[in-house]
Amino acid sequence: MVEGKDDVSAVKRAVDADVIITSGFGINDSIMERIRQAAKKRGVIIFTDPDFAGERIRRTISEKIPGCKHAFLPRELGTKDGDIGIENASPESIREALLKVKTEVRRERDEFTMDDLIKNKLTGSPMATKMRDIVGRELGIGYGNAKQFLSRLNRYGITRDEFEGAIQKAKELVE
Repeated sequence: MVEGKDDVSAVKRAVDADVIITSGFGINDSIMERIRQAAKKRGVIIFTDPDFAGERIRRTISEKIPGCKHAFLPRELGTKDGDIGIENASPESIREALLKVKTEVRRERDEFTMDDLIKNKLTGSPMATKMRDIVGRELGIGYGNAKQFLSRLNRYGITRDEFEGAIQKAKELVE
């Protein structure tokens, strides 16, 4: 499930998949029903642009249709000449994002807390933004501010081992 026609073309260059277009914020009842039916029959991967609008569309669909899977494209891999979107990503970047797909857990856990983010320099540190970017990419949950990032860690079932491995890799890249 993507936002626009150009996104469909980009995804189809990368993988052989059925794709539903939301037409951005214009998700009408008929589109929502198509997504709901696809989710029941085969499952749905929400793959929206790495921007505010994409996150809002992702949240809207996820709230109305529980159990969707989520793929996140790092912002810099979907940006071309100041335009942000799936349509700007290479086939390799799209495949990588789809390989790291995450399933939203039915009930958000509290495995991770803000203390974990502080302790690992993911918030309250001059390098927090860069660290969240790298860790989010490694875990396949995308970039977000500290509050969004904490929610994604718990919502997408990230394990402590996965988290610590991503933190270690980020530290190596930042230092």
